[in-house]
Amino acid sequence: MKKAASLTEIGFSPDAKHHLFSPLPDAEPAARTSRHIKITVVGCGNVGMAIAQTILTQDIADEIALVDAQPNKLRGEMLDLQHAAAFLPRVKIASSTDYEITSGSDLAIITAGARQNPGETRLDLLQRNLAIFKKIVPPLAQYSPDCILLVVSNPVDVLTYITWKLSGFPPNRVIGSGTNLDSSRFRFLLADHLNVNAQDVQAYMVGEHGDSSVALWSSISVGGVPVISSLEKNDINLSIEMLEATRKAVVDSAYEVISLKGYTSWAIGYSVASLAFSLLRHQRRIHPVSLLAKGFYGIPEDREVFLSLPAQIGRGGILGVVNIHLTEEEAKRLRRSAETLWECQTQLGI
Repeated sequence: MKKAASLTEIGFSPDAKHHLFSPLPDAEPAARTSRHIKITVVGCGNVGMAIAQTILTQDIADEIALVDAQPNKLRGEMLDLQHAAAFLPRVKIASSTDYEITSGSDLAIITAGARQNPGETRLDLLQRNLAIFKKIVPPLAQYSPDCILLVVSNPVDVLTYITWKLSGFPPNRVIGSGTNLDSSRFRFLLADHLNVNAQDVQAYMVGEHGDSSVALWSSISVGGVPVISSLEKNDINLSIEMLEATRKAVVDSAYEVISLKGYTSWAIGYSVASLAFSLLRHQRRIHPVSLLAKGFYGIPEDREVFLSLPAQIGRGGILGVVNIHLTEEEAKRLRRSAETLWECQTQLGI
């Protein structure tokens, strides 16, 4: 008996994947690239260097370019990494305050940005970051017109929108790290409580990377077992208050780390490195990342907001948005999160 070479030969519809994912409007195909992979990291603070170090140890790139406005710190960080060459995969590490060094990048990761001052409004902070991004994004787009732009700086969703506007890139090639890390924190809390490996937990935080984020309780599963429906079948009911307290614990976990050590770095380093690997190695993995969300889940077409949704990513950036089922309450919270972000964006004047 001849074995089937694929599910199509067995009779599965070849169009099945088109029902699982929806493309972004105005998306463009990936540019053809060489096998030499170059990554730029803009901003050599705690977050930027944690990202660079994690990418370096995971052998994702052949070349890493570091850019920062402080030349002495920049050179010091570059040398510190170069001196570890005997213990690491062979990677060229270079640095400069001049964006010409970023030329030919496949992926440009932006971690630079202004920190909020005491008493400063969110809008004032956004205006200062807008001024900074006007100096960062245009030269990145100029020297690497085919690259993917990955924004990590906070507030990440609005800054990803700003990056999209300033770059002129198609929306599939402008991505924010979004709730990729929030979802990892969510999975950790669930795995810790259930005493399982976090990699066996499927759970997403979506929407804004911030206080209005949405926990998708309806789609949580462990080892393929739907958690909420399984608990309900066994007469274990979770109150709305318990679910909200868990969501808030995920949001507050970052603040706890900041209050204890002054900043977050390692978790975001691993989170962004996982995105870099999925993008540049064309893994087609699903990550909750900040993307142009207009038209999805009832978000109006005229709301050009970036917020996090589970998406398949690869060499072309966003390959498709997962058509995940949301309850009516989850969809309502997501639209509310979108409206919060839209109100911020409309005050920017870009």
